[in-house]
Amino acid sequence: MRVGRDSFSKRYGLIISVAVLLGIILMPAPEGLTVAGQRMIAMLIFSIIIWMTETVTYPISAAIILAIMVFLLGTSPDVANPNTIMGTSKGLSLALGGFSNPATALVGGALFIAAAMMQTGLDKRIALSILSKIGTKPNRILIGVIFVGFILSFFIPSTTARVACLVPIVMGIILALDVDKKSKFASVLMIATAQADSIWNVGIKTAAAQNMVAIGFIDKLLNKQITWLEWFVAAAPFAAIMSVVLYYTLMKVMPPTIEEIPGSQGTIAKALADLGPMKLNEKKLFAISLALLFFWSTEMILHKFDTASTTLAAVAIMLMPIVGVMSWKEAQAKIPWGTLMLFGIGISLGSALLSTKAAAWLAKMIVTWLGINTMPALIILAVLAAFLIIIHLGFASATALASAMIPIVISVLQEVKMVGINVWGMTMILQFVVSFGFILPVNAPQNMVAYSTETFEVKDFIRTGIPLTIIAYLVILLLGATYWKWLGYV
Repeated sequence: MRVGRDSFSKRYGLIISVAVLLGIILMPAPEGLTVAGQRMIAMLIFSIIIWMTETVTYPISAAIILAIMVFLLGTSPDVANPNTIMGTSKGLSLALGGFSNPATALVGGALFIAAAMMQTGLDKRIALSILSKIGTKPNRILIGVIFVGFILSFFIPSTTARVACLVPIVMGIILALDVDKKSKFASVLMIATAQADSIWNVGIKTAAAQNMVAIGFIDKLLNKQITWLEWFVAAAPFAAIMSVVLYYTLMKVMPPTIEEIPGSQGTIAKALADLGPMKLNEKKLFAISLALLFFWSTEMILHKFDTASTTLAAVAIMLMPIVGVMSWKEAQAKIPWGTLMLFGIGISLGSALLSTKAAAWLAKMIVTWLGINTMPALIILAVLAAFLIIIHLGFASATALASAMIPIVISVLQEVKMVGINVWGMTMILQFVVSFGFILPVNAPQNMVAYSTETFEVKDFIRTGIPLTIIAYLVILLLGATYWKWLGYV
């Protein structure tokens, strides 16, 4: 039944999205909404439909959105001067605006770092070194997998790359120990591989592209640069709590039937030995990564270099002759350019929603419809967080979700008349919720990487993902009422 629905949505998703786009464009413009704004709302819904149905790949969707935006905006009256037509040159500038955002540069740099990790094999060495220190009991191996996800989040700013590194290692352990890959033990390890990385997407600013979306909009709209350390201080406690919750949820819902895995230490030790001694390029990359982590964590404390700038400097060093660790040819083959394309267009979409006043108009509608204008900050947080969790069920990319929703979230919070609300702090916390791809394998690329191993069924992921999501939501509210309130973010 699921396959049939997927087939229908993929086959007709583009047709439906175009029909909705044309329908909204041809409607009489509502009061208070510009023509360009109405067209951008049409573009937003069009984008959401093609992203949710996956009727085309994300890179192709980015190209389609770019082309349509250029002409819809180019033939619209100028927002600043309604008596003149905007023109396709200005429409193209708006459609490409996301690529000049510092957040896009940071994501591009992050992709190069992930490529360098894969090229040198340093990611596997770090993962195996940590796993080699654990015991042979299933619960200790599970702790090791969660801990590896935590550590790699500091060094590999790409969730899919982290999971793609760890999945073959975990799969190798399962197969080498002759454990049935459909067993609860194998299922638990593979689910933990994906979920732990999703959790630490929240904890570390540079761990995921969707964080860069929010940071880019917060910087542009609210003139607030969130440093790496500010994000870590705010988000790491949540991620640490949820890592413990993940462990106990998996052990409770899917307890392994094996008490001990004899030979697991030897298998991991052999895999580590097969890598041989640490190579020169690994040492250089490890040194560059530690230096970069230092610059990230001391931003605006010991220096004024922003995260994107230091990341690009690190990439330049990685590509340089002699001191570098890879050539351009090696790097470009490992870079998912489509991800960067989607990211830039997503930023452009959100920026155009704001510049055409569409986001502000939508915000007024949402505030009126939900009646949150006079609600306390914590209730507003609860309502918007629940909304993001529900809508995420239809998205396969947190980057796409953040691109579509964060500009509207900011506009909603700005529309709320409550005195003293911290708009950028609340936006940052709601961005944490954007990373909640815990329920369905299709809710995040890293989930699909783990699911492709056929070690667990969709129902297994849902059984563990629903309680994980509920607890995560409650932790958001708990920290919103206490820790984040004390920090002044709520």
